[in-house]
Amino acid sequence: MSSNPLRSLPTQPIYYIGLMSGTSLDAIDVALCQRQGTRFEQVAGTAIALAPSLREKLLTICNEKKVTLQTLGEVDHQFALACAEAVLELLKSNNIEATNIAAIGSHGQTIFHSPDTQYAFTQQIGDGNLIAAKTQIPCVADFRRMDMAYGGQGAPLVPAFHQALFAQEKQQRVILNIGGIANISILNGTEHAFGYDTGPGNMLMDAWVHLHHQQAFDKEAWFAVTGKVNQNLLSALLNDPYFVLSAPKSTGREKFNLNWLQQKLTSLVVIKEDVQRTLLEFTAVTICDQIKQQSDACNVYVCGGGALNPLLMQRLKDLMSGHKVQTTQALAIDPMYVEAVAFAWLAEQRIIEKTVPLKAVTGALRDAILGCVYLP
Repeated sequence: MSSNPLRSLPTQPIYYIGLMSGTSLDAIDVALCQRQGTRFEQVAGTAIALAPSLREKLLTICNEKKVTLQTLGEVDHQFALACAEAVLELLKSNNIEATNIAAIGSHGQTIFHSPDTQYAFTQQIGDGNLIAAKTQIPCVADFRRMDMAYGGQGAPLVPAFHQALFAQEKQQRVILNIGGIANISILNGTEHAFGYDTGPGNMLMDAWVHLHHQQAFDKEAWFAVTGKVNQNLLSALLNDPYFVLSAPKSTGREKFNLNWLQQKLTSLVVIKEDVQRTLLEFTAVTICDQIKQQSDACNVYVCGGGALNPLLMQRLKDLMSGHKVQTTQALAIDPMYVEAVAFAWLAEQRIIEKTVPLKAVTGALRDAILGCVYLP
């Protein structure tokens, strides 16, 4: 696409939209971003809650791993419609025409991620054709499978974006995303980023509070603060082989889920409040262990839903006293929208046909152009 104006770094802004729905399944995050010269920045954002019925269908598919082809197709369609409606809501609330948007970058909803089997694959739903047709904006989707075609994990994808936006020459920084799964990006100046999934972020905490209080997440850590860390349970959780694997590595709900937790609880007697507090400690310890292994004392910038958990943030600061822990708000990006902004940026990279430097992160044989373009 040699005629694309981005090749000459435009003086007028070009707009992209990023869509992200993570493992928490609580909402679709939508970020409106602009490219102007060398700057790529968020200018607006919204979070559109998933309809309860759609969320339950998605949870059932993700948790039970059994679904009819008709149900899978219908939920794929429903989720794409929800994504399109979220985009249209963002455009309407910001008084922007669809014709001003160069492309949408849609992560889709991961329903299965299996990077370490003989026939490795990852599956995200949310039909890009429908999103493009309903919004009349080109949609870029299916970002992970080309990396996996070259032998990579297909995850995490955001370290390349973190490198592009947040790296500073001669400075080490860590970008920590705490969604359902937690992942880190180690930025060493102008070198390519390095990163991987450290393990569970909010996923197990969300599952436990939903099981006992029918709430999607532990807001303000109200449930966790009523409990105490159970050292026997914490040791059992930390004893999983994932935590001694070398990078590149990635994980998801297929590995860390309520069944996995309940197996760890089988031989233990732990009250529910202490389980919640221990799960929070588990997340903090596994994150901090990896950051301290991979970095010297430096700035750690946190994004994702975990950035809003005051107890988790405090534990990160306590466990990494040599690092300065703050949210990405210090870098001028709302911590709740960093991943959505990342997929807007990834859409731009696909539109201008630029390879994304991720082989050091994912273990792929080569860097690749990521994503498929669906035109309206």
